[in-house]
Amino acid sequence: MSTPAPSPAPAAGPPRFGIFLAPFHPVGQNPTLALERDLDLVVHLDALGFDEAWIGEHHSAGFEIIASPEVFIATAAERTRHIRLGTGVSSLPYHHPLMLADRMVLLSHLTRGRVMLGVGPGALPSDASMMGIEVARQRDMMEESLEAVLALLRGDEPVTAKTGWFELRDARLQLRPYRGELEVAVAAMVSPSGPRAAGRFGCSLLSLGATQTAGFDALGYHWGVMEERAAQFGTTADRAGWRLVGPMHLAETREQAARDVAFGLADWVGYFQKVAALPIAPDTDDPDALVEAINATGLGVIGTPDDAIAQIQRLAEQSGGFGTYLLMAHDWADTAQTRRSYELFARYVAPVFQGSAATLAASRDWAAENRPRFIGAATEAIMAKVQQQADESGATPGGS
Repeated sequence: MSTPAPSPAPAAGPPRFGIFLAPFHPVGQNPTLALERDLDLVVHLDALGFDEAWIGEHHSAGFEIIASPEVFIATAAERTRHIRLGTGVSSLPYHHPLMLADRMVLLSHLTRGRVMLGVGPGALPSDASMMGIEVARQRDMMEESLEAVLALLRGDEPVTAKTGWFELRDARLQLRPYRGELEVAVAAMVSPSGPRAAGRFGCSLLSLGATQTAGFDALGYHWGVMEERAAQFGTTADRAGWRLVGPMHLAETREQAARDVAFGLADWVGYFQKVAALPIAPDTDDPDALVEAINATGLGVIGTPDDAIAQIQRLAEQSGGFGTYLLMAHDWADTAQTRRSYELFARYVAPVFQGSAATLAASRDWAAENRPRFIGAATEAIMAKVQQQADESGATPGGS
């Protein structure tokens, strides 16, 4: 297979915002209702003007309960109007490349081009174990599959390939993606395998661990790998297609935000410490200690819109610039407070970076500065009409 042409990425411009919905739902609750809340949340984000939602794929461990992001996306697409929907991510070693590519092309037509393909090697070792896949092989399998998927999506010639785990014989897609475009993004945590593959194939980069200490420190290194590999293979590394992921919960005050997350923060941290084997905070159930640790390390934001603005600025400085910030979805707070957090972000944080409120402030200040002149002119116009009426009626203005 020849190296495919670069995948189309959004044009450079103001930063975009979205959500990364794994999801994370503590066990012990009704899973049907949890999935319905996820769908309702995507609808809420669509109404708030968020740009993207990425949906995870997992098959074990009880918390991350969406097994097929494609099925979820098809349902969400029917309930939303504008938001783009991506697989976050499709675990390539779990799928035959032709089947995955075909499903994504179908979704691209059903959503009129709103779908994106995010890919990775698979996050949970327990998933791979059930399918008899060696964890050590997953990253190599991902790159083999990605090459095949992109050849099918981008090329016009039949694809023939054989690896140790899949085969393609004169394979081709019946349908092309809607209007010929389907953005593909490769997931990255700490290792360079994600940016290596993204740079080689001209894909976007999806930095899932951007706010974790190791992931934050690696941001500049990862983009350097992207640019190096892009130059080597003749593709393009476009920062507009780079997405950084991190958790936040916002409220009107820091104290209120801390009270909100006492609802479920400890469950979220415990999942990573005891099940997903990824310690990300102190081993404690004390909500106050967890809030302090998450804010102090920069892992996330539990605070106000101003704190969220500072976090995004910090990430921009560390990375050198990116295209989209994705809030990691979680059940830190109950439903009402969670929805309120996203509303605060859309109302006060996004406009700072997108410039959508700047012209309003400028217009207000200009009108205030010139108010005496405008009021004087308006008063003169009114008095002139009063005098005109008086002259025409032969009466004295204000007389009986």
